[in-house]
Amino acid sequence: MIRQPVNSSDISSMGYDEAAQTLEIEFQSGGVYQYFGVPHKVFSEMINSVSCGKYFHSNIKDVYSGQRISK
Repeated sequence: MIRQPVNSSDISSMGYDEAAQTLEIEFQSGGVYQYFGVPHKVFSEMINSVSCGKYFHSNIKDVYSGQRISK
């Protein structure tokens, strides 16, 4: 998945696969995670939010299932 850099102290880059509804996030700490069943609207809101990190913690982290895919 192709990720694009974001301006965030918590998140380094994000990508989205609309067909699979999968959000991929690379954190500044180096971990890469995928979150499943994420609607495009949620990805769009996150990428356009003032704070991607705050949006992630409020709307994605404990809402969608995810897994770490790399360190």
